[in-house]
Amino acid sequence: MTEQNHPWQVVCPATDLVPGRFIEFRLKQKAREPEGMPLTGFVFLDGREPKAYLNICPHLGIELNWMPGKFMDADNLFIQCSTHGALFKPGTGECIAGPCQGDALTALEVRQQGDHIEVRLRD
Repeated sequence: MTEQNHPWQVVCPATDLVPGRFIEFRLKQKAREPEGMPLTGFVFLDGREPKAYLNICPHLGIELNWMPGKFMDADNLFIQCSTHGALFKPGTGECIAGPCQGDALTALEVRQQGDHIEVRLRD
């Protein structure tokens, strides 16, 4: 797929991306399975580097967070699936515990463009 098929999408002002804050958004692209379903994602700072993933647990295809903006475990170390407790490394999206161990979150490309944070699906 070309960049034209997966255009960059503005998700928030760069000033909104601060440590400990997760910003959710809806992608313009739709899911392939189930066809036409909206795709959502989230962006956050991993240290000083912005990271973005689709908000989909690889185990059941459900959203990870239990409340808006709440993605981390109680110790604030790992992204946690609210349904089955799977734990994911924030920097890589790799599942290290739970029913989808060995799988990973779907990473999005993320960049700062001027005063905004943009994301897109990887080709």
